[in-house]
Amino acid sequence: MRPPLRAAATLAAAAALLTGCGSGDDWSEPHPRPSAVGTPGPGFVDRAAPPAPEATATPRPGSWSGVHPSKGYRVVLLTSGDDRPTKRLVAAVEEWAEAEHVDLRKVVADHPADLLPTVTRALDMHADLIVSAGNTLIDPLATVTPNHLSQQFLVVGAELAEPTANVTAVDWSGASFRGEGLGMSSTYDPATFTPARCAAAIRAGVAAVLGGVTGIVLWLDEHAG
Repeated sequence: MRPPLRAAATLAAAAALLTGCGSGDDWSEPHPRPSAVGTPGPGFVDRAAPPAPEATATPRPGSWSGVHPSKGYRVVLLTSGDDRPTKRLVAAVEEWAEAEHVDLRKVVADHPADLLPTVTRALDMHADLIVSAGNTLIDPLATVTPNHLSQQFLVVGAELAEPTANVTAVDWSGASFRGEGLGMSSTYDPATFTPARCAAAIRAGVAAVLGGVTGIVLWLDEHAG
């Protein structure tokens, strides 16, 4: 026995609505390979002689501002800590994602015991890019990232001591934590995590990743935010 036409129409509309919501939220579905929209300005990096792996490059301030992610860019913001530097980094990433219409999802490690499981959870989401904010994540990332070379990572406001080709970092004088017990190239200074500096960090880092300049540290000079 067929259902009444009105009931059938209602069911069809509901099914279409559910299908639409699911397809928008499901990262398991294939999507176009992300690409850069626009190109870096002069002084970003020397394309003729790109930085060697694990090298440090100092891009010209603002040289990254013309680079944007393509539509549908999937990013996981992996974060831990409630200190002011971490909060400012998180805010900068969220503001960048909103401005660039990025599909951003946030994964938070609330306790020390959650650090490694949280990194694993972020990996399982199969994002185009995982952005890390918070010094306590550096040691877990150093353990995990060499085993997942197909996943791109961007560390803002800190760095890994020995990054693999899939890990890019953005640092500046006052923000160069490399892990517990390791020395830093500058004295840690929370006051240097200004909103402008954090905003420059995410944009410069994404420009490098989209341009295939990975596995290095981008060092922002004092004029970059």
